[in-house]
Amino acid sequence: MEKLEITSMSSRGQVVIPLDIREQLKLKEGEKFVVVGEEDTIILKKVTMPSFKNFDKLLQKTQQFAKDRDITKADVESAIKRARR
Repeated sequence: MEKLEITSMSSRGQVVIPLDIREQLKLKEGEKFVVVGEEDTIILKKVTMPSFKNFDKLLQKTQQFAKDRDITKADVESAIKRARR
């Protein structure tokens, strides 16, 4: 359930996340957030590390996907260069 709280910003730009919300979301000291702002809206999104539990399986599927579609190393390098422009 959504919880509505009011907080304020310090002179250093620090905003306190109220205790009830920190507990509800199990936030701990040092957590990292992505901050997005537009007009009068600010969104905080907790940054979490992905699980590497099934990384080997994902890698195998990705390699098979590339092989089935004849994607070469040169194709990947070219796509990276285009994306970085």
